[in-house]
Amino acid sequence: MRSDVEEAPDHCAIEFAMEMLGGRWKLAILKQLVAGTHRFGALRRALPGITQRMLTRQLRELEADGLVTRTVYREVPPRVEYSLTEVGHSLDSITEELDKWGRWYRETVRPEAPSGRRPTS
Repeated sequence: MRSDVEEAPDHCAIEFAMEMLGGRWKLAILKQLVAGTHRFGALRRALPGITQRMLTRQLRELEADGLVTRTVYREVPPRVEYSLTEVGHSLDSITEELDKWGRWYRETVRPEAPSGRRPTS
């Protein structure tokens, strides 16, 4: 279970940031939302391997931290859309740089590793 962001130590901003952004899926979700508003199903299709439960959990945490906004349209069937807040958009360049670095690392340092699988040491 995630600890409260307010409980992060004052002395280390990187720990504070990692508490909010850490985990396998949060940055991937933010990367998808940089491109614009997405519905839940579109996010799930864009992130193969994530379960419905995990996507819901991660979106709720991102929303609670003020990075993502959830808009519910009162129609039948209900439509829910997710988008980045202004604070969420402050991470645009960070997610882009991490994406570039990940591609570079995969292609240069670990080209023998099959896509999506971790190499064994």
